[in-house]
Amino acid sequence: MRKALLVGALFSTATLTFATNGDNLIGLTPASRGMGGIGVGMPVGPVDSIFRNPAWMSVMENKFTAQFGGILFMPKVKAKMDVSTPGPGYSSGYVKSKADTFVVPEIGIVHRLSDRLVFGLGAFGVSGMGVDYRNAKDSTGNPAPFAGMHTTFQFMRIIPAVAFQINEMITVSGALHGAWGSLDMGQGQSQALGLGAQVGASLNFGDFLYGGITYQTSVPMTYKRVYDFDCHSSSGCDGIFEDFKLEQPQEFAIGVGAAPLDGLKVGIDARWIDWKNAKGYKKFGWKDQWVIAIGAEYKPMDKLSLRVGYNYGKSPIRGKNLTGANAATFSSSRGGVTFTDDMLALFNLVGFPAISEQHITLGAGYEFTKTFGVDVSYVHAFNKKVTSSGFCPALTGGMMGGPYNCSISAKNAQDSLSVGLNWKF
Repeated sequence: MRKALLVGALFSTATLTFATNGDNLIGLTPASRGMGGIGVGMPVGPVDSIFRNPAWMSVMENKFTAQFGGILFMPKVKAKMDVSTPGPGYSSGYVKSKADTFVVPEIGIVHRLSDRLVFGLGAFGVSGMGVDYRNAKDSTGNPAPFAGMHTTFQFMRIIPAVAFQINEMITVSGALHGAWGSLDMGQGQSQALGLGAQVGASLNFGDFLYGGITYQTSVPMTYKRVYDFDCHSSSGCDGIFEDFKLEQPQEFAIGVGAAPLDGLKVGIDARWIDWKNAKGYKKFGWKDQWVIAIGAEYKPMDKLSLRVGYNYGKSPIRGKNLTGANAATFSSSRGGVTFTDDMLALFNLVGFPAISEQHITLGAGYEFTKTFGVDVSYVHAFNKKVTSSGFCPALTGGMMGGPYNCSISAKNAQDSLSVGLNWKF
C-alpha cells in the first residue's frame, strides 16, 4: 500500500493552489475578478485586457496606464480515503491540506502609441495548484494513508500585446505568451519555459453594445528530470529522473456586453478550455471545460465603481467507478510504467484537486485623484466534493490481506482577496 500511495506524490502542481477553472484563476486584475472573470466581450480595464482580450486595450482614454497588485489566495482543501475490508474497514476521515495561503503577483502597463495602435506588457501568475499532506494524521491520530504527499505547480505568463483599431467599431489584436513554470512532484523542483500566442477582436457599438472573441494557443512545457517513474513499477526506483510534459491547454472564448443605463455595464463570457487534449492532463483523464462568467459594474458616482459577478465551470476531474484497470502509461528508463485507474484517482483527488465549480465575486474601485486609483475584489468558491470508488488493487493490495474496494474523496472551497494600484497619465 505504501508503494502505491506514493503515486500521490507523483506529480505536484501548486504552490499556488488555485484550482478554480481547472488550475486557472477565474480572472487576473481586481476589476475582472470582481465581475466573475469577464473581459472577453466588453472592456473591464486596460491591464486586464492584456491577458483576457488585448483588443480592448484600444478603449483606453489615457496615454499611459500602469497597475501593480496581487491576490491573497486561501484554499480549504481536504481529502479522505475509505477502505472496505472483511472486518470493520478503515476511514482516514477528512484531512486538511496545510497548503492554505498563497500570494499571487501581477503587474502590467498599457501605452497608446498612436490614435489607432496600443501596446501592452503584463506579467501574471495565472495557473497553479498543489497540496501539503506531510505529517497528515487520520481521525485516530495515526498517519493518513496519503501522509507525505506534497505537490507544487506554478505557472506565469509574460505577455507583450498590441491592439490595432481598424475603425471606430472594430479592433484586432495579437499577443505572445512567454511562459515560466515550476513543477515539484515530491522529488525536487524542475523549471521550464514555453511560448504560445493569442489573437482577438472586439466590436464596440458606440459604448452601448460590445462583443469580443479571442483564441489562445496551447503552451507546451517539458519539465526536465522531475520524477523517477520507476518507483511505481515492480522493479522499484532506479534513481533516474524522467522528463514530464505538462501542456497548458488551448482556449477559445466569446463574450458580449451592454451599457443599458448611465453608470451600468453588464457582460457575459463563455470560454472553452481544452484540458482533454493537453499533454499531461490528457493522461490523467481531465475533461474539457466550458466556463460561463457573468458580471456587472455600477458607478453611483464618477469616482466609485461597484462590481458583482458569478463564474461557473464544471470540474474537469470527475468521480468515477474504479475497476483497477490500467489507465495510463508513463515513460520511464525501463520503457514505461502503467498506472491503474485507482492510482490516477488518488493523484487527481488528493494530489491535484482542481474540482471547484461555482464562484461568487464582489469588487469595488475608487479613484482618489485623476491619476491614481485602487481596485479591490473578493472571490468565494463554494465547497465542491468529488468521490471515486470501487476496486482498488494498487492502493490496497498490501493492506490487511487485500486488495479491497475503496473510495477516495476530495473537498475544495476557496476564498481570495485581491488589490490593484492603478496609475494613469
